[in-house]
Amino acid sequence: MRMLHTSDWHLGRSFHRASMLGAQAGFISHLVETAREREADVVVVAGDVYDRAVPPLAAVELFDTALHQLAEAGIPTVMISGNHDSARRLGVGAGLIDRAGIHLRTSPAACGEPVVMADRHGDVAFYGLPYLEPALVKDVLGVERAGHEAVLRAAMDQVRADLAGRAPGTRSVVLAHAFVSGAAVSDSERDITVGGVAAVPLEVFDGVDYAALGHLHGCQTLTPRIRYAGSPLPYSFSEADHRKSMWLVDLDAEGEVSAERLDCPVPRPLARLRGSLEELLADESLARHAESWVEVTLTDAVRPADPMARLQERFPHTLSLVFAPDRSEEEALDSYARRLSGRDDRQIAEDFVGHVRGGVGPDTAERALLHEALDAVRTADHLGEVHR
Repeated sequence: MRMLHTSDWHLGRSFHRASMLGAQAGFISHLVETAREREADVVVVAGDVYDRAVPPLAAVELFDTALHQLAEAGIPTVMISGNHDSARRLGVGAGLIDRAGIHLRTSPAACGEPVVMADRHGDVAFYGLPYLEPALVKDVLGVERAGHEAVLRAAMDQVRADLAGRAPGTRSVVLAHAFVSGAAVSDSERDITVGGVAAVPLEVFDGVDYAALGHLHGCQTLTPRIRYAGSPLPYSFSEADHRKSMWLVDLDAEGEVSAERLDCPVPRPLARLRGSLEELLADESLARHAESWVEVTLTDAVRPADPMARLQERFPHTLSLVFAPDRSEEEALDSYARRLSGRDDRQIAEDFVGHVRGGVGPDTAERALLHEALDAVRTADHLGEVHR
């Protein structure tokens, strides 16, 4: 069984102020053509089809185009919802679309109900585990306490139970949208932390032949059987070093996995430049970035006049400008932006408590209350998107 594993399309998302719809349409065409040329038996899409729960019309039209292209090419597709998607909206018409060979799996209650396909060696069961928001699915999955690991373990228990009742030799593939321990993150993924914990251990996926993961935007191999495809396009400058790609995965008669990484077309390279304005304008070695999307960090002690206009004369596609004057270490600690850089909401809240109490941070009970409040707000936001 040959699979083309992709994820995190984020249809409708822009790159800073640059529209990505044209590039997203180009990727869809590339995906279908690659599946044809490499004779893929199935395409698997591991969540975050859209960038928001209520996507713009142009994104919906592009998704419709993708469905038609895949169906017309006769390429079966299994697709799950991610944390950016509205599972209910994405799943509308799933029963009808299923007849065209496009299998949308968006219901937490159906984690143990696979799409079964066959090759000359027998059956392969594809289990779709949509993004499982712990507070919203714990009762459906019979979990007492909300947490990413708990709900994902419960879903995988359903998978293993169904698989155990199938014919010996049935191979298995799981699609999941989650943050798995040991993987590398970027700035463009939405935080899914619950109670201070977002990651789930690799062992959660024991018992299946291949886990096709989505959520993180960097293509990664956690084990030969557990992989992230990553996003096919960049969505933040933190992805400047990413190689955007998909996995072409072969599952042999015994369930052994071999995989080939296939590059995706990217509209422009990304560049992150740092230095004083005059240095950046004069450095001849930077000429190679004239057609790149550029993020500039200026280190001038005094903010120069019209920096963006001057930078865009040399780098026309400069999209982001950050000021970080070269200062002593003591002065740098006074920068609010720097204190917050790389810290999640939980850490910021705990640091604030320590700041207003003269360095005394929250105790265990206070920390639990902070986590509970942050989880409640995030869950309420998720519900608001779903019902909007």
